[in-house]
Amino acid sequence: MTATHTLDVPGAHLHYEVRGAGPLLLVVGSPMDAGAFAPLADVLAGDHTVVTHDPRGISGSTHDDPDQDSTPELRADDMAALLDALGADSADVFGSSGGAVTGLALVARHPDRVGTLVAHEPPVMELLPDAAEQRAMTDDIVETFHREGQGAAWMKFMAGAGFDSGDGGGDGDCGGAPTPPPGEPSLQDIANGARFFGHELRGTARYVPDIAALKAAPARVVVGVGAASGGLLTYRTSIALAELLGTPPVEFPGDHGGFLGRPEEFAEVLRRTLAG
Repeated sequence: MTATHTLDVPGAHLHYEVRGAGPLLLVVGSPMDAGAFAPLADVLAGDHTVVTHDPRGISGSTHDDPDQDSTPELRADDMAALLDALGADSADVFGSSGGAVTGLALVARHPDRVGTLVAHEPPVMELLPDAAEQRAMTDDIVETFHREGQGAAWMKFMAGAGFDSGDGGGDGDCGGAPTPPPGEPSLQDIANGARFFGHELRGTARYVPDIAALKAAPARVVVGVGAASGGLLTYRTSIALAELLGTPPVEFPGDHGGFLGRPEEFAEVLRRTLAG
């Protein structure tokens, strides 16, 4: 059974869902919403209290200022507020893609609130040798969105991320990357896409992890990579982060979105990783 709630935080109203029983686990995406993680959360709910949410400005989480950008730091503070609402001093965290960046910011800003962070393929492009080129690519995608609309921007985004638009990345929903759904998009899909390109992509892509803070924190930080993600930009960023942290990455089933197509296998690896 899944219970739904709304939490008021500064400037926004967060929709979050709670299911299961056991140790607390936050499952975090960005811009992916709670619904995208439902299959994984349902599997994990057998032995965890799993909390998913819609990031501010996405789906059921509304914001007071539509022009406010969504940054990893802001989203990390939202996660700390969510822990307060749950009455929890700390929790384990699984973050995917932009949600993994949120998790890194959470550990850096609120180090005592996280037990183990599993950061699955965070797009921390500032760590790459070609960071300047990646920054220019992100700027071009955002400019394309404003100039030509979401369709053209999605094409550039998926190509830059390393996905083959012909096969959708292997695990469904273009491998878990934020992407327009198949068929005719709903009004909510369009709103989420506009929020992503207009106010979220640039801040996430330009986030620079505080490596010293991550190493000094009491939290354990584990970087996850997909077994089939070798050709993706997020594989490169994940390996770069793991090397800076001095810890080997953990391989998960599938590619960037292995939790979508193979939730049972993915959950089993996640359980073992959280157990240490």
